[in-house]
Amino acid sequence: MVSLPRRLGKAGRRWLLLFHRWAGIAAGLFFALWIGSGLVMLYVPFPALTGAERLDRLAPIAWDRVAVAPDDALRAGGLAGVPAAFALEMRGAEPVYRIADRDGRRATVSARTGERLGPVRPEDALRLAAEGIPGAHVDPVERDQWTVTARYDPLRPFLKVVLDDAAGTELYVSQVTGEVALDTTRFERGWNWAGAVAHWIYLTPLRARADLWRTVLLWLSGFAALGALSGLAIGIWRLRLRRRYAGGAVTPYRGLARWHHLFGLAGGIGLSTFILSGWISMNPNRWFSSNAAPAEIRAAYAGQPAPLGLDAGALRGFAEAGTRALRFAAIGGSWWIVADTPAGARSRRADDGTLLDAAVIARAAGPALPGGLRTAETLTAYDLYWYPHGIDPRPLPVLRLRFADPYATWLHVDPRDGTILQRLDRSGRINRWLFDAAHRLDLPGLSGNRSLHDAAQWVLNLLAAGIAVTGLVAGWRRLRRVLSA
Repeated sequence: MVSLPRRLGKAGRRWLLLFHRWAGIAAGLFFALWIGSGLVMLYVPFPALTGAERLDRLAPIAWDRVAVAPDDALRAGGLAGVPAAFALEMRGAEPVYRIADRDGRRATVSARTGERLGPVRPEDALRLAAEGIPGAHVDPVERDQWTVTARYDPLRPFLKVVLDDAAGTELYVSQVTGEVALDTTRFERGWNWAGAVAHWIYLTPLRARADLWRTVLLWLSGFAALGALSGLAIGIWRLRLRRRYAGGAVTPYRGLARWHHLFGLAGGIGLSTFILSGWISMNPNRWFSSNAAPAEIRAAYAGQPAPLGLDAGALRGFAEAGTRALRFAAIGGSWWIVADTPAGARSRRADDGTLLDAAVIARAAGPALPGGLRTAETLTAYDLYWYPHGIDPRPLPVLRLRFADPYATWLHVDPRDGTILQRLDRSGRINRWLFDAAHRLDLPGLSGNRSLHDAAQWVLNLLAAGIAVTGLVAGWRRLRRVLSA
């Protein structure tokens, strides 16, 4: 008589096989989709307007047209509190102050007249983004595939300026502010359908509903992770290296199933890690904190500065050669003026011209978190927690501030202008290894070597593709037999 434990073990193995078979049939296409699209994403990121691209599109400030003081512009903007962003730059031929509060509301004030400027019209968008370019036209856009995320909500609606050039360039001009918020090309759009859109299931009707999209991805990737892990378990269970199968084989399978088993043994750990870490990226149960500093930290870091007290003429003294934007940053209860040029940023205090340095930033950040500042160090080289990220390298040097709060928070701050670039608490540092290391292969020795990193991605993904393709074919054959029976 067969014992109960043996019967249970046999039933468990049978159910494991059945689950893996049907989970593979149900999720096989998604495995193939994620593998192929992930390789595309190594080289073509989701469209975004980088800070350098935005600065490059701005004309140097026309100082002879700047007649309004910053304090007057803040009053005209009508936004309460210390602004989250406040800058002087050009909008076409007009110098303007751009103001954003901590709730995302925006205001644009003419630096020439002091008037708060209203919504941008289609003819204005053409003039701002495509003046002198024949064939350009404007399409109104509320939300589309490339502006689907919530980060664009304060700038909606858009006027999409289609340049009709060889690259198929499209520029998204915010009707609220008149600034170019995004640029895309035909190449980016085309490859992103095969890359980020497919990988993240970034279809506009779904992604526009952030909670629904997150729920769908959590359940789908979680189910797929169970399918991959069950396959890995079966692959190891059916492997025989000592008491081999007939003919000295290490696998009991033949034909396509044999290849599926062998690919699974070679690439199963990599595939399971990719899928499981992809599930973790959706932050199940909100285990991990955001890497963006929350509003209360930014507000404490900014402090409550008095009015700038500068007239329009004094601003030119803070500019550098080729200044494209003059930003007014609140740091530690003082105003600092940041001159943005193609060569970089330079920051000085508004009242006495003192240069911004690490000591000033550390003093300002000290009260931002309970427990106070523990250590401050300037990183001049990348390390395990500050490293190049894909094709967008992170700036150096960077200031790392470690706090004695209950979450052991770190802040990475740009010493050139005092911008908080990243917040990492204890959960964020754990997530760095569970997601960034496991999914993106941001590992020591790889993250700083693009060729080696990409080679490792290709090897692991091609092995995973072998698993997916052989599984898809085997699953289709099984499904066809079941349906024809």
